[in-house]
Amino acid sequence: MTAPMTDSITAPTFVLGPDFKGFPPAAPACALADIGGQGWNVLGDDLPFPLAVLKRSALEHNVAWMQDFAQRKGILLAPHGKTTMSPELFAAQMVAGAWGLTFATVFQARVGVAAGARRIIIANQVVCDADLDGLDALLTQTEGLRVWFLVDSLAQVTLIEDWVRRRASTRVFDVLLEMGIPGKRTGCRTLEQALEVAQAVARSASLQLGGVECYEGNAANCDSEHDAREVTALVRRVMDLALACDSLRLWAAQEDHILISAGGSAVFDLVVPLLRMQGLALPLRGVLRSGCYVTHDHLNYRRYLRNVEMREGLDASLRPALTVWAMVQSVPEPGLALLTCGRRDISSDIDLPTPVRVARKGLRTADEVPAGWSIEALNDQHAYLHFDAAGAAGPQVGDRVELGISHPCTTFDKWRWMPLVEDDGRVCGAIHTCF
Repeated sequence: MTAPMTDSITAPTFVLGPDFKGFPPAAPACALADIGGQGWNVLGDDLPFPLAVLKRSALEHNVAWMQDFAQRKGILLAPHGKTTMSPELFAAQMVAGAWGLTFATVFQARVGVAAGARRIIIANQVVCDADLDGLDALLTQTEGLRVWFLVDSLAQVTLIEDWVRRRASTRVFDVLLEMGIPGKRTGCRTLEQALEVAQAVARSASLQLGGVECYEGNAANCDSEHDAREVTALVRRVMDLALACDSLRLWAAQEDHILISAGGSAVFDLVVPLLRMQGLALPLRGVLRSGCYVTHDHLNYRRYLRNVEMREGLDASLRPALTVWAMVQSVPEPGLALLTCGRRDISSDIDLPTPVRVARKGLRTADEVPAGWSIEALNDQHAYLHFDAAGAAGPQVGDRVELGISHPCTTFDKWRWMPLVEDDGRVCGAIHTCF
């Protein structure tokens, strides 16, 4: 049993105030650690709308569930921090047992280091001088820190060696060789290309090869048969690469293990065979990098998780923890209500938000929205809620509507803080973000 989420939040020096969206405009500034003692309730209209909130019970469940999944499968977990960029949530994940954290940039990695992470995978190529300078400084300043980033080309290897020469540096960077998917994101396209890069890394005095990596999410389309076939094909390609590197003895000489890493939040179960592969000369550490699991969602990842549950024989798994509350500000015509929430407040890059619950004006209880309510469009500051004007009681000005989302990443980056709430709307704590 891990510590409660509120016990894992230790940012007493971070102060919130009226200059933060979602903070009560008339309230005095307050330390983040003291938010839970203010007596606020989302359904008591103590905070302004729109308001992104995190349900504590679902967060704690998700953090524990994914850590348990990794432990049951005999693999390690390095949650992708780009999802939340929240030091408090990073701390909760590490307290629960995460092996390390994953990030996409050197900037993000610095936030993870400040939160206490000492094993970091940058699941991306590091290529520019400023980032190499920053990573070099971070490694120099932080005792015990290990950072691995991705390589996928001879050009990148040459670029890094040029940086070392121009800086007169003795730095040796840890890297993972990335295998990609034709037509998709980064990564070597063929075994031959990957081995050429691996051999260049092995010859380099500035790099050391710690393992191999892939991202399987680009192969999935939420059809379980298709996803299993395509991800398995990628897994086999990465296994072939790892075995080839092993036979050529291309791993860093001083390492006593090999890292193999994969895993988004949609089809993470399908990469477990890769993370547990056999036949390598050194012990394997298989590292799963899922990130969006921490809050899950109501749409995109929920669709994928139904397939995971079927493949794994589960009755349930993750729970939606992140929603955005908005107020009905206008009902200008039958069947249309405008909410105080738009693109600046909520994700819309995969799906438009979906109405989940409604709290009628003046009430501290919320019910499921009537059938047929839907968000059909977003402006910068408005959501267009369509409903059946002849059906059940429609939304009224002053009602509060809770919106579910797809893709938590692009809701988190719109908020500098979020309250933690109990199931009844009581505010019990808070987190802040570092985008």
